[in-house]
Amino acid sequence: MQPRDFSLYGAVDLGARQAAAQRRQQAAQSDSSGASSDGYVIEVTEQTFNTDVVDRSRTTPVIMDLWAEWCGPCKQLGPILEKLATEANGQWILAKIDVDANPQLSAALQVQSIPMVVAVIGGKLVDAFLGALPEAQVRQWLSQVMAIAEQAGLLQEAGAMQAGAMQAGAEEADDEGAEVPRARDGRVPHGAPPVPQAYADARAAMERGDLDGAAKAFEAELAASPGDPVAKSGLAQVNLIRRVSAYDQARVRREAAEHPDDVEAQTRVADIDLASGRFEDAFDRLLGVIRRTSGEDRDKARVHLVGLFEILPPRDPRVTKARSALSALLF
Repeated sequence: MQPRDFSLYGAVDLGARQAAAQRRQQAAQSDSSGASSDGYVIEVTEQTFNTDVVDRSRTTPVIMDLWAEWCGPCKQLGPILEKLATEANGQWILAKIDVDANPQLSAALQVQSIPMVVAVIGGKLVDAFLGALPEAQVRQWLSQVMAIAEQAGLLQEAGAMQAGAMQAGAEEADDEGAEVPRARDGRVPHGAPPVPQAYADARAAMERGDLDGAAKAFEAELAASPGDPVAKSGLAQVNLIRRVSAYDQARVRREAAEHPDDVEAQTRVADIDLASGRFEDAFDRLLGVIRRTSGEDRDKARVHLVGLFEILPPRDPRVTKARSALSALLF
């Protein structure tokens, strides 16, 4: 597994995907950007993904709605998202992706069930939910996403700009190199801090395989902002990659099978499973260890499991389910 293929919340690294598709996108970039620059609800394909989602998310939060024509719950959720996107008046963009028409993109995003809604901020996946939630819950989720966007510096001060004032893709470096969102008139929105340079530094380090450099960037951001959810998850991701890169996977799985109560062996396999996208397998394995052990061994497994939770969005249903199971075992 190459570090550049793994990213925030267990999905593909959007920045790396953008770099890999750069040549293919150059020919279509002008047409695709012009077709969707003014709308709050846009249709996205594999060809327009980098422009309409990755690039645009660096100045405006993008909410991806992954759906299909045959999916009944998708048809229930879609109108709710479109209504809320219109109400948001350009504060965020709804990007609708037909998974049947875009199978490679669906695979890259590790879509296992739909509807699936994913928030993208600064070129990274920062939160997601599955299923057709009622409008009230969608609103609550969006408010949490917008809080992350505000912390990342993507939101203008409330009421300071009119609808559509943020120009998708228009960003400029300040004197220290941090990305600053700008309005169409070129002014920096009052009260909007620059996106932390640490994000760009960590992303660049990951793409060149420099895990230590990525970790240092995230650690520096956490030292300045201990509650930063993006940096917190990014550091957890880097630490996971570090561990898995050092494992002999065949040997690790053999040892775990031969010694089911060996906490170290089981946590190593859980790492491998999570890095491979088998989140529930990883969580269930450690929950089983916690169920079978006690004392120091049990606590080691618990601490490791909680650390793995950091890789996924906090409201991911798989995390919620595993947290509930953990609470039942402990209390």
